[in-house]
Amino acid sequence: MNAAATADSAHIVGNPVLIVVDIQGGQAQADAGDGGIPSMSGRLERRPRVRRLIDRCREGGIPVVWIQEVHKPSMIDIGRELDGAEGVHCSEDDPDTAIAAWLDPRPEEFVIRKRRYSAFFGTELEIVLKAHKADTVLLIGGLTDVCIHYTAVDAHQHDYFVRVLTDCVGGSTERAHGYSLEAIEYLQRDALITADDVHAYIDARLAESARA
Repeated sequence: MNAAATADSAHIVGNPVLIVVDIQGGQAQADAGDGGIPSMSGRLERRPRVRRLIDRCREGGIPVVWIQEVHKPSMIDIGRELDGAEGVHCSEDDPDTAIAAWLDPRPEEFVIRKRRYSAFFGTELEIVLKAHKADTVLLIGGLTDVCIHYTAVDAHQHDYFVRVLTDCVGGSTERAHGYSLEAIEYLQRDALITADDVHAYIDARLAESARA
């Protein structure tokens, strides 16, 4: 863990919820994009960090919510997504649309299917966050410049504190990744944190609980 990380450096306000956005691919092991979606390098390197973070959030009592992009095979529900750089992706009959096999959503955790980039758009995410009495959302997954970005914007507009873990997200390109993080930080000055920041926050939270 980075020695500079402290409980305060996570800037977590009130009750946090970890939102795992679109880490899909089923049994696929390749460090590549999902279906027709381009992806910057580094996905394999991020896996242990993401895996450890999810486990640690569970240990620290932070709810984990899973987001999965899914479309009908006919793509009747994909809207304007194919107007951009992406090809056909996340069809419900494609095994690679499943949440990545190295992850393990638990029965008590919500798995929310979405059909647009934002995890808020047309989904029950707002209901789930209210059920958890969430104040701060922690975002990990991808793509930084697409689903992370638009979910962060909607979370901001729903008055949540947004924290994007910069070492647990990846974009379509390094350039797009960086620009999107800048745009998110423009909305909330403390929005960009790291996995080490969250670990330090959880360590402090568990220590305080042990003293109580």
